[in-house]
Amino acid sequence: MKHFKTAQEDIVPFGQKIAFGSGHLANQLFPAALGVFMVVLIMSLHMNPILAGLLGAIPRFMDALLDPIMGFISDNTKSKWGRRKPYILLGAVISGLAFMIMWQLHPENTQLFNFFYFLVVSIFFYIGYTVFAAPLIGLGYEMTSDYNERTRLMAVSQFMGQIAWMIAPWFWVIIYNKSIYDSAPEGARNLSIWVGALCMILGIMPALFNKEKVDLDKDKLVNLSMKDLAANSKKFFKGITLTLKNKPFVKLCAATFLIFNGFQTIAQFAFFIIVYFLFKGNTDAAGTWPAWFGTISSIATAFLVIPIVTAISVKVGKKKAFIIATLLSMIGYALKWWGFNPAHPWLMFMPIPFLSFGIGGLFTLMMSMTADVCDLDELNNGERREGMFGAVYWWMVKLGTAAAMFLSGVVLHYVGFNEAIKVQTLETITHLRIADIVIPIFSGVIAIIVIWKYDITEAKAHEIKEALALRRANNQQNTESKNAIN
Repeated sequence: MKHFKTAQEDIVPFGQKIAFGSGHLANQLFPAALGVFMVVLIMSLHMNPILAGLLGAIPRFMDALLDPIMGFISDNTKSKWGRRKPYILLGAVISGLAFMIMWQLHPENTQLFNFFYFLVVSIFFYIGYTVFAAPLIGLGYEMTSDYNERTRLMAVSQFMGQIAWMIAPWFWVIIYNKSIYDSAPEGARNLSIWVGALCMILGIMPALFNKEKVDLDKDKLVNLSMKDLAANSKKFFKGITLTLKNKPFVKLCAATFLIFNGFQTIAQFAFFIIVYFLFKGNTDAAGTWPAWFGTISSIATAFLVIPIVTAISVKVGKKKAFIIATLLSMIGYALKWWGFNPAHPWLMFMPIPFLSFGIGGLFTLMMSMTADVCDLDELNNGERREGMFGAVYWWMVKLGTAAAMFLSGVVLHYVGFNEAIKVQTLETITHLRIADIVIPIFSGVIAIIVIWKYDITEAKAHEIKEALALRRANNQQNTESKNAIN
């Protein structure tokens, strides 16, 4: 495999990587915290799992619909502050405040009141989250044009994002610690304020310290005004069509949809299996085990998986690195059957080194590969549309996540899980454990099949980069010639 040296101008300074990574830490802390906090709805507010699943699904579905719109707006914004950073700042503030408000739930309220209160506020939360996240993703795609530097940039951002998953499991310990809070709902109400504030601070870092791409042809940007709404709508839908016609990009979306949402469907199951299988429903006995499981998984991802996957990617290419990482994760999922052992709880950590390759490798590679696809799109269509690609990519992810959150509740319901009792039946736990293993392995196999013929290699990416550089130079020369004549 032919390799190319990264040019000095394509290297992203370390401080820029940290600022971008801070945004991703906020971007990851929101869903990581939600995954823990959502347990409170079922275990302590005694909400039906299907209703809880709907609370996870409906706002995410709306969020997914807004993503392409936000990507289009971000791609075409003209302001002295840039086309990404104003939205990143605004979205971080809105989503942080909404996160604080939506967890102000009380057990004395009816289940229906808590359901609709949470639903309404979470819609505002996800609007802010979209305003923040879509431009942030687009910003990352344009920060460097080098094939391998893109992977290194995404590796730093994903490493910092994993910090969220290291600390989020301990939110469960804090919320359910009776020496700190009288009840879990009280813990959720208080802790949500701290989490929302932290995410706001982290989220505005890219807006303050990252630099946007400046060599854009602004004549190709549309005017974002009401009088141009019809023309913009036409161009918006044309942009989505062009994006979805990009075959390498569709492969990336499909593979991500399968891997991430296979993981999302069973994400909460480990918590229930630890509490109800290893410790027979005794939350006091379960203690910090669920938190340690989540934290060790994230530590393995950050310090083991991301560096290894990055090195493999540079050595053999991004597609092969993805296939290797997915196969290793499937081994980890299978090992869960022996790892969850009531006689030896510590065995739950055995699958983690393999398990972590799934999500750890996924976004490090897929975000880097999407940046390569943006170059291919510019070569074919003559425009830079990082925001649209990022938005459609995350639209697929979020749409799948909405389905996965609902499916998770449905699986819990149909395996016989009863939120009103502390000791679940052996049959329920066995079926839950099987689902916990089979669902992500099946989705992983399909993802490998989908990505098998993805064809943007390092050599092809370098050819695209050179062709774009030549085109831009010719365009610049033509512009200078016209100006000289005028």
